[in-house]
Amino acid sequence: MPGEENTEQEQHTAARSRRRFPGLSSRAYEHPADRSALVALRKLSGFDTVFKALSGLIPERSLRLLFLSDSVRVSDEQFPHLHDMLRDACYILDMPKVPAMYVTQDPKPNAMCVGLDEPVIVLTTGLVELLDEEEMRAVVGHEAGHALSGHAVYRTVLLFLTTLAVRVSWIPLGSVAVMAIVTALREWFRKSELSADRAGLLVGQDVHASMRGLMKLAGGNHLHEMNVDAFLRQAEEYEAGGDLRDSVLKILNVLPRSHPFTTVRAAELKRWSQSRDFQRLMDGHYPRREEDKDASVTDAFRESAASYAETVRTSADPLMKLVGGATDRIRRGFGGE
Repeated sequence: MPGEENTEQEQHTAARSRRRFPGLSSRAYEHPADRSALVALRKLSGFDTVFKALSGLIPERSLRLLFLSDSVRVSDEQFPHLHDMLRDACYILDMPKVPAMYVTQDPKPNAMCVGLDEPVIVLTTGLVELLDEEEMRAVVGHEAGHALSGHAVYRTVLLFLTTLAVRVSWIPLGSVAVMAIVTALREWFRKSELSADRAGLLVGQDVHASMRGLMKLAGGNHLHEMNVDAFLRQAEEYEAGGDLRDSVLKILNVLPRSHPFTTVRAAELKRWSQSRDFQRLMDGHYPRREEDKDASVTDAFRESAASYAETVRTSADPLMKLVGGATDRIRRGFGGE
């Protein structure tokens, strides 16, 4: 089903007052590494042509028919509370259309936003049954953020290429080539998940609910047995612990994943919620969509580089310390400050 027009008649305000962001550009919440990649892709000459050619190979129509035939479409008549959440999210982010959303039978808690022409949001029954209203609101906002950023297109391509890699695994060079692209897309997509977590916080505007949702994804529906502060300390231990061998194992563990580890996502979101950028955004100071065409690729890459440099500088990970020390020595060798 095509996305609904987000008209005044269809805008539902949440149970409590939440700030709205008229004309919000996705650049306002995108992680620097995610944003620089997207800006570069959007500016790349011929990129749209390549993607249109590739889209002919991706069975998007079949995907939509599958959801229609074997999932439940969210509407005023089916899962109306989720429909209200979706319209709230699109209203808060000032999205021109409300994407179609489906609930599909799957005990594993998960959500995704896919599609080339029109984004489609899919929630599993495991997720719907796991989260409370405010936690689910953050997840719906997370997926709406994917749609606003245009992530659905690249996620669909990633899913297609992952399947293709399996099918051509018997071709040595073909498999290597496809997996190289898949690995690069996964690295980008992990950063895009951090962006979408931020969008979820903008929609829910309740950092505790966002934290609870991430904890439940890690440990199930046992909140009485879990503690946010202890969960965040796990992230600190993960990021700082061990020696160089552990640093290498971390890289190997995350390579096949499309999502960052849950404790890392929680720590990243907590840091952003306490940042000056977040406060300025909540105060109404943020980039508008009308300014997107003037976005500078150079500035985006500069912000991304600064973000990575700050990560390396502040990280307690042994490998990151080694990289940071080497970078400083190289800069001093070239007369840098």
